[in-house]
Amino acid sequence: MHNFQELIIWKKAMDIVEDIYRLSSKFPKEEIYGLTSQIRRSAVSIPSNIAEGAGRNTDGEFKNFLGIASGSSNELFSQLILSQRLGLIPEIELKPILDNLIEVQKINYSLIKKFTR
Repeated sequence: MHNFQELIIWKKAMDIVEDIYRLSSKFPKEEIYGLTSQIRRSAVSIPSNIAEGAGRNTDGEFKNFLGIASGSSNELFSQLILSQRLGLIPEIELKPILDNLIEVQKINYSLIKKFTR
């Protein structure tokens, strides 16, 4: 069992969620049940799955939840790119979030590899 609140990956993922909520609050109201909701759910899923996996009994279970977090981070990445392509997010606001997301993905990949050995 790991203390998720001490994990750098969880802290960085939580920062991303905050950024996503601020950014998506600027989306048009007609997107409230579309991209706004979907982006927020996939962003929240990342630290949530890290926390849930950290609370499990084995490293194998933790690895499984890290895999789910990885899928959510790829989903979020795609949704953010789509939002930019649709003109909902300017590149200048998107780049720092994507940079942070890539960093979380790299840490996640390293953790998954660690638990694969």
